[in-house]
Amino acid sequence: MLQANTPAPAFEGIDQDGKTIRLADFAGKKLVLFFYPADNTPTCTTESCNLRDNYALLKSQGFEVVGVSPDGAKKHQNFISKYKLPYPLIADTEHAVMNAFGVWGPKKFMGMSFNGVHRTTFVISETGMIERVFDKVKAKEHAEQILASYA
Repeated sequence: MLQANTPAPAFEGIDQDGKTIRLADFAGKKLVLFFYPADNTPTCTTESCNLRDNYALLKSQGFEVVGVSPDGAKKHQNFISKYKLPYPLIADTEHAVMNAFGVWGPKKFMGMSFNGVHRTTFVISETGMIERVFDKVKAKEHAEQILASYA
C-alpha cells in the first residue's frame, strides 16, 4: 500500500456514467479517493453516506471526493441513485486503480481467504502527493476523521 509523502499514481478509471476520471482532473484541488469493497453492503453504505452527508463541508474545505470499488457501472448507478450520492464512483472491475494504490490483495473473512479490496482512503494534495492514508476507516464518521487530520 502506498504511504503519505509519496506521489499518487497517475490513475485513470471509468465512472458510473462511462466518463474517464484521471488524477490530472484534480490538479489544484485536494482529492479524497476512497476504496471500498462493494456497493449496497452495510459498512460501505454507511461510509458512502457519511461522505455524502458531509460533502458540502468537504467541498467548502477544498476537497473533491471519488469512490472506487470493483463493482460495475450499472451497480454504481443504482447505488448513487438509491443513496443520492453527489460524487462519482469508479467502476474498477479490472482492479487497475486498486492495484496501483496497493489496496487489492489477500483478505480473510470467517476463516476463508480470498482477494479483495482493503478499505482505505487516500487524500491527495493539489500537486498530486499523497498527504494522508486512512487504513482504519471509521465508516460512521469518516468525513470527520479526514477533516480532523487537517485541524
